[in-house]
Amino acid sequence: MTVAASPGPGAAQPLPDDTGCDILHVDMDAFYASVEVRDRPELMGKPVIVGSPNGRGVVLSASYEAREFGVRSAMPGAVARRRCPQAIFVPPRRGVYSAVSKQVMAVFRSVTPLVEPLALDEAFLDVSGARRRLGSPAWIGRAIRRQVEAEQGLTCSVGVASSKFIAKIASVQAKPDGLLVVPADGVLDFLHPLPVAALWGVGQRTGETLARLGLHTVGDIARAPLATLQQHLGHAAGAHLAALAAGRDSRAVTPHAPDKSIGAEETFGTDVTDPEVVRRELLRLSERTARALRDGGWAGRTVTVKLRLANFHTITRSRTLPDPVDLSRTIYETACALYEASGLDRAARLRLVGVRMTGLSAADEATTQLAFDDKPTSWREAERVMDQITQRFGVGAVRPAVLVEGDDSEGGHRPSEYRESEPGDGW
Repeated sequence: MTVAASPGPGAAQPLPDDTGCDILHVDMDAFYASVEVRDRPELMGKPVIVGSPNGRGVVLSASYEAREFGVRSAMPGAVARRRCPQAIFVPPRRGVYSAVSKQVMAVFRSVTPLVEPLALDEAFLDVSGARRRLGSPAWIGRAIRRQVEAEQGLTCSVGVASSKFIAKIASVQAKPDGLLVVPADGVLDFLHPLPVAALWGVGQRTGETLARLGLHTVGDIARAPLATLQQHLGHAAGAHLAALAAGRDSRAVTPHAPDKSIGAEETFGTDVTDPEVVRRELLRLSERTARALRDGGWAGRTVTVKLRLANFHTITRSRTLPDPVDLSRTIYETACALYEASGLDRAARLRLVGVRMTGLSAADEATTQLAFDDKPTSWREAERVMDQITQRFGVGAVRPAVLVEGDDSEGGHRPSEYRESEPGDGW
């Protein structure tokens, strides 16, 4: 069995055997941090953290220089500061990351229409239909890396395999700035020496259960009786891990699949009791959510508000609308109604609020009207103009007047819909 890794995209070396390996997983390297370093060359080679070291801020992204000190995404900023005192913290620029992501995804779609984005910074590609036109999957992966670096000045890592699961693990193994091919006849040789944490669905609790059973590698799970796994992990989870440990993953790349939900949440720097502050935050989050919906071409029917109290007790309230929407105005009005209906607008101490849309479908043209100088213009068109301004000049360039007075600094918050992807993300 030969598992071959490729160095930088400009390197010339023989391509490995990729027969039957039509699935690519492409993952940008330290995406947000890399964009910041690209745009500020003086940061090159330094430990860079996107996020805030203050209050309840978290790490959204860290350069590899910062990761050498144990800094990771979603880590509290204060912890990251202690681990790497010399780190340079920079505030996130969500509009920039979204714009770069669109350009990177356009490179993927120039190769194949079978592109399944997982987040702003990663996607699966099925390149089986591109072989005759562009060459072998490994060659295509190398070409993608070259093009992304040439057009964006950023590096990415590529895993090439016969299934999505193995391609995803391969791209992780290839990081940073590499390409790894796992031959179809070498999947188990590649997979079985890896730690159990490499499997999807193995978090801290499951890992502890497996360790108590003496299962430390993927090979250990593959050799364990299915009945034992199901007895300790549950029927579905046990069967799931057994299949993955055997290298079985029949899922196809699904292009244009909508996210199950789109939304945003914010953790306040200090607990909030003022309902007007909460409503301003709901407006900000509704705008972010609506902008993310429009960027993806989606509209949603169900608005959900998440309210976390100072004691960490979390309440969610939802309402399904008659028709799908992608307008911040409608989302905000519904979110406020849900907040008021929760009864927490009466002196409750809130630590976090969130807004999320589910029931997604392809958006069509909205018909709600807004008059500008007696010329009928849809709310959706008006908000799309705001999207264009935001994309060009950044978040906060245009916003409702009620938000002008508030502190628009987002360094101390955790923006869920723009954080770099991590295994096990959920709401």
